[in-house]
Amino acid sequence: MMLALSNEALAFVIFCLGMLVLMGMGMPMAFALVLTGAAMAWSLDFWDTQLLAQNLVAGVDSFPLLAVPFFILAGELMNAGGISRRIITMAQAWVGHIRGGLGFVAIGAAVLMASMSGSALADTAALATILLPMMRAHGYPMHTSAGLIASGGIIAPIIPPSMPFVIYGVTTNTSISALFLSGIVPGLIMGLGLIVAWKLQLRKIDLPAGIALPIKERLSATVKAFWAVLMPFIIIGGMKSGLFTPTEAAVVAAFYALVIAFFIHRELSLTELHGVLVRAAKTTAVVMFLCAGAQVASYMITLADLPGTLTGWLGTLIESPRLLMAVMMVTLVLIGTALDLTPTILIFAPVMLPIAVKAGIDPVYFGLMFVLNGAIGLITPPVGTVLNVVAGVGRMSMHQVIKGVNPFLLTYTLILILFTLFPQIVIAPVAWMR
Repeated sequence: MMLALSNEALAFVIFCLGMLVLMGMGMPMAFALVLTGAAMAWSLDFWDTQLLAQNLVAGVDSFPLLAVPFFILAGELMNAGGISRRIITMAQAWVGHIRGGLGFVAIGAAVLMASMSGSALADTAALATILLPMMRAHGYPMHTSAGLIASGGIIAPIIPPSMPFVIYGVTTNTSISALFLSGIVPGLIMGLGLIVAWKLQLRKIDLPAGIALPIKERLSATVKAFWAVLMPFIIIGGMKSGLFTPTEAAVVAAFYALVIAFFIHRELSLTELHGVLVRAAKTTAVVMFLCAGAQVASYMITLADLPGTLTGWLGTLIESPRLLMAVMMVTLVLIGTALDLTPTILIFAPVMLPIAVKAGIDPVYFGLMFVLNGAIGLITPPVGTVLNVVAGVGRMSMHQVIKGVNPFLLTYTLILILFTLFPQIVIAPVAWMR
């Protein structure tokens, strides 16, 4: 018995220290996961190269994971085919003339685009490329504008269709359709929170109001964006009606974006399509290799019974679900400062979910909170992947972007606390929609 406990403790130490050391050395996350898993196998006297290879293959041998490359492709096609630009133009036509209107355009466009691609990086890049130059030309403070755009970009992992929800569902065997439904209301609340935060920021910014466009021009911009706006209704409506699964929805999204870009907007040529496919393939390769590496570590984590060990350590917290949830959320906030969203899901979701379920926490609600916390990590320094995207596109320093994102980061933290204290905000709409 003592030997078993010693092996479990050793495996836990190897996992934690191995990941920290390898990440500190700058090793790519996928390789760090494979090597850590291999070290755990050795410590557990379970070394078998064939088993490691089988787990690498099993990590990507999943039908639901097919949604990932198609959602990535859909996001690339949206940006290359003019879909994203038309959504932003439509939002600008209706609210661009309001004082600080470009900020409201950014929020509205972020919510609409989130319901199409499910990728924070793709949405943020599109928003920053189009809106940051406009904001600079109209005298907006660039650090606050960059912070707002970065904050709007992370709504994408929450509102369906969401690529992180697909990865979480596959990793933890949670219903992806239920996860998609759980993100609708929280995603809209995030958008409302940004509106409130932006209005508060406008008190400190001297910006003139613009001239409202004639109704004819507004309607013209709306008509041009019709096919883009129709896309989320087709995807979400198709899944809600049972017409297609989340995986099939990803294929529909990619095919729809391709048809719109080629035959309706006619902004995508065969030559440009090659570049789109190459970019989507590269991103897919990174994500899939992460999934493969995580399966190796996950298998060894299960073999070492790390969830059971952590459950024993947490002990009394199991009896208080809200307190346990608060502790896990704080832990994930700290993890999010160092890890990207996908590795966070692949490494920690299989460990934390069994503990949450044992405490009586709804698994779909926990999945939403887990992904939301990880998404906030995308705008949390020092790593902040989305912050890097905005800084690169806007040719700004990370210090400027971090300064600008802080008010919106506070808003999201308050929303996270709200959902922790009142889980029915998430659970009730899912039960109603299902």
